[in-house]
Amino acid sequence: MYDIAIIGAGPSGASAALFSAKAGKKTLLLDSDQSITKKAWIENHYGVMEITGPDLVDIGKKQAEKFGAELVQGKAASIQKTNQGFRIETDNGEFEAKHVVFATGLFVDLAEKAGVKTKPGTEPRIKTVLDADQNGKTNVDGIWAAGTCAGVSVHTIITAGDGAKVAINIISELNGERYVDHDVLK
Repeated sequence: MYDIAIIGAGPSGASAALFSAKAGKKTLLLDSDQSITKKAWIENHYGVMEITGPDLVDIGKKQAEKFGAELVQGKAASIQKTNQGFRIETDNGEFEAKHVVFATGLFVDLAEKAGVKTKPGTEPRIKTVLDADQNGKTNVDGIWAAGTCAGVSVHTIITAGDGAKVAINIISELNGERYVDHDVLK
């Protein structure tokens, strides 16, 4: 069983997986290869002069894998609550996790089917988002939302930061104390 399963491997999901795996949590990153970032040219991401969306997404997934996140290609089809967490059925197998993070960008239908409440989106062309609090928690205990599907701006720097924030909040909850990941120059 995974501590955290993240559905969506764009900037928000990969960032959440990076922080989760680096914190030593057993992390699953499900990638359906549908990130809208894959169509982007980016010149406004702090620390990067310019980059293609596909390169940014690939680097993010590699960073998460570097720290032990398991990357699985597959589209999540359903999520069921279990005694210990959730069962995620995909077109590439079944997985179980204590916590689930939706980082699905424009797509909220699977979360809705799992009982997550939605609300109107505020970004242009984003009609519906998941109703999550400022920590990323949804109305379903153990299901979290990060990035565009959680109602934050579609800009990669913002969605990546939101994914990190949500992961930090889950890690803190699992650890029973506030978690901080801050490495020091050697």
